[in-house]
Amino acid sequence: MLKKLLLLCILSFHFSTYSQSREVKIISWNIRDFGKTKNSEELDKIADIVRDTDILAIQEVVSGYGGAQAVAKLADALNRKGSKWDYVISNPTNSSKYVTERYAFIWKTKYIKIKNRGFLVKELDEKVEREPFLLDFYVNGDKFTVLNFHSRPYNKDPESEIKEISKYILDRFTSPILFVGDFNVNNKNTAFTNLKDKGYKAAVVNKKTTLKKKCYRGQYVNYAIDNIYYSKKIKKVDSKVLDFIKNCTNLETGRYLSDHLPVYMKFSIVK
Repeated sequence: MLKKLLLLCILSFHFSTYSQSREVKIISWNIRDFGKTKNSEELDKIADIVRDTDILAIQEVVSGYGGAQAVAKLADALNRKGSKWDYVISNPTNSSKYVTERYAFIWKTKYIKIKNRGFLVKELDEKVEREPFLLDFYVNGDKFTVLNFHSRPYNKDPESEIKEISKYILDRFTSPILFVGDFNVNNKNTAFTNLKDKGYKAAVVNKKTTLKKKCYRGQYVNYAIDNIYYSKKIKKVDSKVLDFIKNCTNLETGRYLSDHLPVYMKFSIVK
């Protein structure tokens, strides 16, 4: 009897360990003019901020050669900090002049795998200014999709873009998905209603992510517009805005890295 109980405990432990999905950490960050203004010292500071994540999703990579070069240099800086990283860069978005950008993903290769290099969602080309970049990731064989997006400015109807992408997501995906980026509207906006009605949640709620040019009464953040939205098949473990400014004395130098703070989320796949 004792042997049977012991065997049952071992099998139960083995099954529960096997069925648990590894926790994944992701950061979404609009890094202003990435590839146009960053020197080696600034890239190293960015690497220090994101080094503990598993996946970094970047918006606002400049469309020219400098953007791709900066992503490669950031991956190299991360590789020198103890882990092996890989990266992909999207083609330039099919956008009007001066707003064309690229997206990028950088990830640790030890646990995170890919099977293709991702693609810009051409079905949305006529409906959004900068079509999102989609990439499937795998952790312990479990697939999840990340849709990386940078919307139009707040005064140019980003809400209509969010609604179109939401429809695309809900029409095509039943697998775990994260919709990440700079949305230029607050998570409370009705543009996200369709996603929320289907069980999607925001990683952070009403957390300001953009940086002011100057401090006012000790405050250096403005708008809550960057976020990570995740489907029901993803379990949030932790989330926060990564405040690398911390106090007003660091604002001026911090803005050389970006005028946005990154959003962080730790999650696992629901089986």
